[in-house]
Amino acid sequence: MQQRTLGATGLKVSRLGLGTLTWGRDTDEHEARDQLTGFVEAGGTLLDTAAGYGDGASERLIGRLLGDVVPRDDVVVATKAGISRHKGVRETNASRGTLLRTLDQSLERLGVDHVDLWQVHTWVDDTPLEETLAALDRAVTSGRAAYVGISNYTGWQTAQAATWQRAVPGRTPLASTQVEYSLLNRSVEHEVLPAAAALGLGVLPWSPLGRGVLTGKYRTGTPADSRAASPHFSGFVGAYLNDRSQRVVEAVSRAAEGLGWHPVEVALTWVRDRPGVTAPIVGARTAAQLKAALGIDELSLPPEIVEALDDVSQGE
Repeated sequence: MQQRTLGATGLKVSRLGLGTLTWGRDTDEHEARDQLTGFVEAGGTLLDTAAGYGDGASERLIGRLLGDVVPRDDVVVATKAGISRHKGVRETNASRGTLLRTLDQSLERLGVDHVDLWQVHTWVDDTPLEETLAALDRAVTSGRAAYVGISNYTGWQTAQAATWQRAVPGRTPLASTQVEYSLLNRSVEHEVLPAAAALGLGVLPWSPLGRGVLTGKYRTGTPADSRAASPHFSGFVGAYLNDRSQRVVEAVSRAAEGLGWHPVEVALTWVRDRPGVTAPIVGARTAAQLKAALGIDELSLPPEIVEALDDVSQGE
C-alpha cells in the first residue's frame, strides 16, 4: 500500500487507515486479529482508535494485539481524547488535566510508552482553546505523543487552533484533522479542507463509506447483521437512510457496475483521491469486508465518473 506524509510533517502513514470504533464491543478479539492481520499484510500502517471507543475497550484490545500480530514499531498508533460516556450519556471534556489523564490511561491500555498521533476528539465550548492546545504541547514535550492533531473541528475552529500553534513560540504545530467526509457528507469542503490546506494539516476522513450506506447494503432494507440493526449504531446509520442519500447510493452502484467494481471501491477511491486527503479511516464489521476495501490501492476512478459523482452528490 502506498504511503503518504501526514500534512506538513515527516510522519508517513498508509493511505488507508484501519478504524477500530467497534473493537472490544461489536467486534471480538478473534475478528479484530483477522482484520489487523489482513491490514498489515496489505501494507497498512495507520491504526486509529480513541479512549471513548467502548469506554476504552478498543484500546485494550489493540494493546493485546500489538507485539503479537504486528511489531509495535511497524504501525502508526493514533488515538483521541475528549469524548467519554458516563452512565450511557455522552460527555465531552477538553480541559488540560482531563486530556492528559486520559492520555496516560490510553497508554496503559495500549501497552505502549507513546502514541504516534494524539488528537483532541472534539471542540468543547466551555474550555479555553489555549488550555486544550497546551495539553497537546505537553504530550509531545513529555514524549507521550510524537505528533498531535484535532478532530471534528469546524473550519474556523481548525484555522484558529492551527494558527495559534504556528504563531506562538514553542508550540507544537498540528499535524492533522479528522473529520467526517464521504459522498454523503461533503460539508467539510466549504471551510475545513481549505483551512487544512492553507495551514499544512493532513486530513483523515472518518466514515468515508457514509456510515456504511454507500456499500449498497441498505438498498432493499436493513440486514440483521448490519450496524443499522445494532442498538449502538442504529441512529448513527439511520441518519443517512433517506431519499436524499439514495440517489447517491444508486449513482455509486451504477458506476461500480459499469467499471466491474464493488460500490465500496468506488466510494472509497473517490474520498481517498480528494484534494488534501491523507488517509480515509475504514472500519469494517468483518475481515472479508475490510479485504474488499483494501483492494483499491491500484485503482483510480476515470475523470468522467468522478465528475458524475461530484454532480449527484453536490450539496450533500
